[in-house]
Amino acid sequence: MKKYIIALDQGTTSSRAIIFDDRQNLVGLAQRELPQIYAQEGWVEHDPMEIYATQYGVMVEALTRNNLSIDEIAAIGITNQRETTILWEKATGKPLYNAIVWQCRRTAEICEQLKKDGHEPYIKEATGLLIDAYFSATKVKWILDHVKGARERARKGEILFGTVDTWLMWKLSQGRIHATDYSNASRTMLFNINTLQWDKKILALLDIPEQLLPEVHPSSYIYGNADILNNAIPIAAVAGDQQASLFGQGCFEKGQAKNTYGTGCFLMMNTGSTPCRSKNALLTSIAATTEAHTVQYVLEGSIFSAGSVVQWMKDELHFFEASADSEYHACRVPDTGGVYVVPAFTGMGAPYWDMYARGCIVGITRGTKSEHIIRAALESIAFQTRDLVDCMQKDTGIQLTTLNVDGGASGNNFLMNFQSDVLQIPVCRPEMKEITSLGIAQLAGLAVGIFKNLAELRAVKRKTTVLKPHMDAKTLEQLLRGWEKAVSRSRDWVEH
Repeated sequence: MKKYIIALDQGTTSSRAIIFDDRQNLVGLAQRELPQIYAQEGWVEHDPMEIYATQYGVMVEALTRNNLSIDEIAAIGITNQRETTILWEKATGKPLYNAIVWQCRRTAEICEQLKKDGHEPYIKEATGLLIDAYFSATKVKWILDHVKGARERARKGEILFGTVDTWLMWKLSQGRIHATDYSNASRTMLFNINTLQWDKKILALLDIPEQLLPEVHPSSYIYGNADILNNAIPIAAVAGDQQASLFGQGCFEKGQAKNTYGTGCFLMMNTGSTPCRSKNALLTSIAATTEAHTVQYVLEGSIFSAGSVVQWMKDELHFFEASADSEYHACRVPDTGGVYVVPAFTGMGAPYWDMYARGCIVGITRGTKSEHIIRAALESIAFQTRDLVDCMQKDTGIQLTTLNVDGGASGNNFLMNFQSDVLQIPVCRPEMKEITSLGIAQLAGLAVGIFKNLAELRAVKRKTTVLKPHMDAKTLEQLLRGWEKAVSRSRDWVEH
């Protein structure tokens, strides 16, 4: 019986494979770290071959560890770090350049020029995105500009572009599949979310040949077969990690929202079948879609540095040995002693969109201890989320009554309690930690018929922890005022 689904979760800092059965139970997991390459200040890269090797490796490891045979696997689903950009040779599969990661700021000047030339209104209307180095479009342009002969070869159809999902499908299928889904395409700044087509005007503006681009399909869709250990296994779902998480949280209806606490932090709300145009610098993208349903849109706010601030304190400041220890240290002091951390390591995302902001620690006195800084760093994640929630509620007119949370840092009880206090609403954390992988497994299961419909997915009851607010309004107001001041100190720091 083919009753298992492999979810390939290719993230910014690791590659993971999670196996689910036909009742949506997690039966196996394997994970490997993905090395980060910092070629220059503000540049972030990955080795595309390392992305593939680690992802293939954990898939085989998860099967072997759990004594499963490849012929028991009904489908593969792929969920991935979004916006990260790879170009490779069609004939050989050799990458033209390292993968330029979503966090990379090298194309900030290209973005500034596009804004100065007055292109932002059109790009925002067509793609739902603001012009920023975050997205794939200017990364593609940069590679074509800097790799000798690349643009000419692209025009001849010799070069292919893909986000990480596309790269993995191409490699797993031995070059037979060159495709992506609506959710990933909608994060490239090249895809028109109104027509559901690559936008010719933007391609011409950036001098990106259309021959580079993959086909685009719904998220829950049989893309073709992967060749795994001499077996043909259907790749039956693809979705960007945040959209897969929204699906896994069961946010199928308009007005439902989740926040994922990963390397970055991503607040996303399902806005239904019409795009919601933000007046508060949030982004409009496409949700993970099924063949049986019309396209749904999402409103999203992105925080660039969330879990990465904990990683920074562990790896660079050596404040603790394991990320989970941050909670213990934060609870050793009653408050931050007036200290605020603004973790704008690679600029600030929504609602500020300041590519030139940089991180700062303010409010330090002679009595400041490492515990105060640790606590302030964790609080910064909750404050940034509050900024996003405020914007989202203004844009949609929908008041959140609860916030669904997931991702690594959602396991930090101090942070989640503080998040509930800062938002003044309950925070709901499912016991199932692998929500993103569950979402992509559900989408794959729908495509191959393991699951019949959304009602069947909803019927599974999951244990959830609910954290409720306890902070008084006066204390909260004081804290938020301090956060605003701290953010103002980090803005526009880099001279340009």
